[in-house]
Amino acid sequence: MDRQIIQEAVETHRKMVATFEASAFDTIVAIAEAIVQSLRAGGTLYLCGNGGSAADAQHIAGEFIGRFRVERRALPAVALSTDTSVLSCIANDYDYERVFARQVEALVRPGDILWAFSTSGTSPNVLQAAAAARQKGAQVIAFTGRPKSQLETMADLCLCAEAALTARSQEIHQLAYHIICDLVEQSLKS
Repeated sequence: MDRQIIQEAVETHRKMVATFEASAFDTIVAIAEAIVQSLRAGGTLYLCGNGGSAADAQHIAGEFIGRFRVERRALPAVALSTDTSVLSCIANDYDYERVFARQVEALVRPGDILWAFSTSGTSPNVLQAAAAARQKGAQVIAFTGRPKSQLETMADLCLCAEAALTARSQEIHQLAYHIICDLVEQSLKS
């Protein structure tokens, strides 16, 4: 085994956490506050992403509907990557680039939030979902891995965890969304 690979991964992660600590706190607070405001007003949180980001979207929806750390009411959250019948229908009848946007058109209402994950910031299906959400009067939160990406320009709030390797961005995304889940839960636990 090449210990150098391990050391490089740990060192990159350590540097990214330091950058996150130095510059992302205001963004984290703003995202949590936007979610709390939407949920208090009867909104729903919709999440989308591809691959590992789809798994992150599902993970977050589970934390909101179930619980993160404390007992509280279930919070409305929907991962748009989970209904295989809907996904395959849209991909077949339209194309894969519409799989999230079509769901946004059907489900999202003004005051809701779309939380969009794309480490490249250029995933066509995520960009179309963000555009559809904005047309519906929803806020867009973006988690990216490349600064000044197309998704970031479409978002109301964006956390960019810049890294050459997608996995390193996703590690920071997970740290950030767990903190956001905690902040939202603490605000809405009673």
